[in-house]
Amino acid sequence: MRTPDKSGARVSGAQSAGPTTLRTLLTDKLGWLGLRSGQILLSLALIGVIVFLLVQVKLVVIPVLIAIILASALSPVIQWLRRRGMSPMLATWVTLLTAIIVFGGIVTLIVVAVENQWTELASSASDGVDQLITYLTEGPLAVDAAQLEDFRDQGVVFLTSSQFGSGALAGAAAAGEFFTGLVLVLVILFFFLKDGDVIWAFFLKPFKGERLQRGRRIGTTTVRVLGGYIRGTAIVAFVDAAAIGTGLAILGVPLALPLAVIVFLTAFIPLIGATVAGILAALVALVATDWVTALIVVGIVILVNQLEGNFLQPVVMAQSLKLHPLVILVALTAGTIVANIIGAVLAVPIAAVAWAIAKTWNEPALTRKPQLE
Repeated sequence: MRTPDKSGARVSGAQSAGPTTLRTLLTDKLGWLGLRSGQILLSLALIGVIVFLLVQVKLVVIPVLIAIILASALSPVIQWLRRRGMSPMLATWVTLLTAIIVFGGIVTLIVVAVENQWTELASSASDGVDQLITYLTEGPLAVDAAQLEDFRDQGVVFLTSSQFGSGALAGAAAAGEFFTGLVLVLVILFFFLKDGDVIWAFFLKPFKGERLQRGRRIGTTTVRVLGGYIRGTAIVAFVDAAAIGTGLAILGVPLALPLAVIVFLTAFIPLIGATVAGILAALVALVATDWVTALIVVGIVILVNQLEGNFLQPVVMAQSLKLHPLVILVALTAGTIVANIIGAVLAVPIAAVAWAIAKTWNEPALTRKPQLE
């Protein structure tokens, strides 16, 4: 028997491989990589278009997101009142009015505290500015007094210019949008508290079987993560505000109560919120008292943040927010770019919900329906 030569073997191998077709180009390793890359790019483009469209109607989207988060946080209260025999309407009104009264009382305390100490703070601020100018002109920096005078004159020119006026008009427009959004939040929150489960069940009507169970898992997961995140963050923020506010009051720093409230509010922005509040408190202490008190305030803020991060937050937030700090930082950046401060506040809970939904996407079916009250 004659053994085929090398050229014959090559010919036989080429014939057995078959001709190159579109199918083979798409199913080999390079083709598979190209298809996946195209799908990823198409998905990113679709997400970008959706985000762009949502930004265009953010006056509606943001109130809806805020209402969903607040409704999730208040869900245990609604369920408790319903178990005590209250109708959905009465339980909703009791919960909503109580929340409004509490929030209004906090705002009133802030306004009263600011009014009572504003004169003292303004005088201290004026003295602090004078001390700063003296230090800059007579200290080691030796800044020319004429340069400081030019800087002051530029500020006066800006305040009297049309550019500042247009900025004031923009601020008035932003205030109008704020109050419009606030009304929308209250209205939407009322319906979410009253009929949240009914609304979610309506959206799930087209689905059956496994898809219906997945939709219920999504609803349950969303309420659990958002509610736990807000309640846990509120507990952490209250402890931070109480500790820092007490320290400021003991040191005699003006506006201790408003600064404590600012600490509470900024705590809802992870990573950077506490830092910003600490810097503000230290600046007020520096202007109103002296640099020694300011350094003590910085030490108090650092100590409270360390205790919170190492002891309190892992216990309170363990089941609500399991995200790597890098993910939180990226979410904060993206949220700030899209919707400024509101975006920074909403970005982290939205990212936490997205990750929780991804983990529960294929879990076994639930035996009970989600409660979105």
